[in-house]
Amino acid sequence: MLSAASIPVLSAPLPDSIPATSVAKPPPPPPSTNLSLLHLCTHLQEATQVHALMVKTSQTADPYSAGRLAEFYALSDGGSLEHAEKILDSFPHHPPTFVCNTLMRAYSERRNPFLSINLYRQMLVDAVEADRFTFTFTLKACTQLRALAIGMQIHAQVVKHAWESNAHIRNKLIHLYAVSGRIRDARKVFDGSTEPDVVAWNSMLQGYADMDDGENLHNLFDSMPARDVVSWNTMIAYYTEAGKFEEAILMFRLMQESSECGLNRVTLISVLSAVTQLGALGQGQWVHAYIKRHGIELDENLSSALINMYSKCGCIEGAIYTFETTHRRSVDTWNAMIGCFTANGCSLRAIDLFSKMEASLLMPNKITFTCVLNACSHGGLVDRGIRYFEKMSSVYGIEPDVGHYGCMVDLFSRAGLFEKAEEIIQQMPIEPDKVMWKAVVGACRVNKNYELGEKAGLKLIEIAPDDNAGYVLLSNIYAMSNNWNGVYRVRKLMHDRGIKKVPGCSSIELDGLVHEFIAGDAAHARKKEIYEMLDEMAQQLGRAGYEPDTTQVLLDIEEEDVKESSLALHSEKLAVAYGLISTSPGAIIRVVKNLRICGDCHSALKLLSQIYDRNIIVRDANRFHHFNRGSCSCMDYW
Repeated sequence: MLSAASIPVLSAPLPDSIPATSVAKPPPPPPSTNLSLLHLCTHLQEATQVHALMVKTSQTADPYSAGRLAEFYALSDGGSLEHAEKILDSFPHHPPTFVCNTLMRAYSERRNPFLSINLYRQMLVDAVEADRFTFTFTLKACTQLRALAIGMQIHAQVVKHAWESNAHIRNKLIHLYAVSGRIRDARKVFDGSTEPDVVAWNSMLQGYADMDDGENLHNLFDSMPARDVVSWNTMIAYYTEAGKFEEAILMFRLMQESSECGLNRVTLISVLSAVTQLGALGQGQWVHAYIKRHGIELDENLSSALINMYSKCGCIEGAIYTFETTHRRSVDTWNAMIGCFTANGCSLRAIDLFSKMEASLLMPNKITFTCVLNACSHGGLVDRGIRYFEKMSSVYGIEPDVGHYGCMVDLFSRAGLFEKAEEIIQQMPIEPDKVMWKAVVGACRVNKNYELGEKAGLKLIEIAPDDNAGYVLLSNIYAMSNNWNGVYRVRKLMHDRGIKKVPGCSSIELDGLVHEFIAGDAAHARKKEIYEMLDEMAQQLGRAGYEPDTTQVLLDIEEEDVKESSLALHSEKLAVAYGLISTSPGAIIRVVKNLRICGDCHSALKLLSQIYDRNIIVRDANRFHHFNRGSCSCMDYW
């Protein structure tokens, strides 16, 4: 965004000489052979030849002919903005309005709105007639630049010359005020309209969405006389960005039932984003089926969204199918698939796919290497991770950022190579972020390096004092080392700072509905059956030799039976129990947890997958765990 000092300020007061009305284009002259030839041109070279003929016949002095020539140069694929500017310069004192409008439109479309405003300013100086297109393009430029002060001056000109009733200008004003955070001014323009069209309604909707004003957003949406796809997309995107994913999917269903309009790519990508966060595979598969049924081509954005959805739902086969049926793969498509293999514990497949990407001669980017280094970290592939980290800069000229250094710190920490992890932190040219320190603390917890874990935990709290995760991780380090005074100090610090621990929550989707559970949950309608299944699971686990890992209960509790009861009621176990009583034998159980799965649940679910002959897939805050026949895809390296 340009600074206020860099935006041209219009002179005040503005000239009074701009006529109130003007036609969009000058009246055409009698049919011209040259203009007919210009209409047939597809390349710049052809147009310049016609231009030469028009110069010879002095036709370029005619406003209409000059405007058509400028239009070709400025707006056609085979044109040249520089040539269009020369047409404008050929009228040094009073250029035709249509030529000016054409250039202003071209500047906005080419993301150079600053020049649009400059050209409008020059029109004022030269007393060039302005019409509704002039104001429309100028207001659009102000919106692109967030140049509210200039936009308000343009608004004054609009009112002065009685253009405020024009629907296009009114909609541009509403949009300008809305995106500038002046929602009340946008509403004044909107309420002043006799019959606002759907564009005006949508501009107001977007304004309320940007202001996170859910109440007015709902009221306005409910009162709309007619809605189009943009209206629905705004609502779905609002809920998705606000983290209200179930509401986003509900709005999507209402959109389907309304029959007011069809879906478009924006709708599908927004819904897939909500589905991805919820891990609602059934909903995502419906979206994919809709895409195939309606013959919608998988471009890079849609295919990446689908692959990401399948990845976050633990459905590797769906992601592979999407990748293979995407004919035009961009780097984002490859990154999504490599990231899918990484997140789902298929480190070697991720690296193999990266090799195929290199063989295709497609240039990897920073995100690609983040995915590859993560694959090495999750797979314990230390030597390969070092090679790829060096290759990133030596072969592809990509300088590592904090994310890449974080991957290396995670790689060494998971492998217990804490000296190398500390060496990376000390030598890297940028300050470590909270993600990096979280990786160190988490690895210290697994490897029982409590001294370094305390040091890293304190550093994490220092740089991210508002993030509850740092306090919880440090408290866990203290608890595992039986330092209960340390636990008390951390919890008191949380209380004093108003920091609250996020409760563990697990969800499972069945028949299009998402069921959520917290530890010890007794609110579900089928709680009696769920707890009966929990008892059965405990008996089956006991027969299989399972013993609860009470070291995972990070509370100062002496009674072992109380600790065991606490472990038995973890949210992921409740979700799995519900899955067992609600699905047919052999069906896959998919669970999404908002926190990292604990070691006891990890051990229990491995055994349960063998006892019940089920594939149990758990997506926790860090990665996927595919439990099958008594083992996990992470190979207990997590």
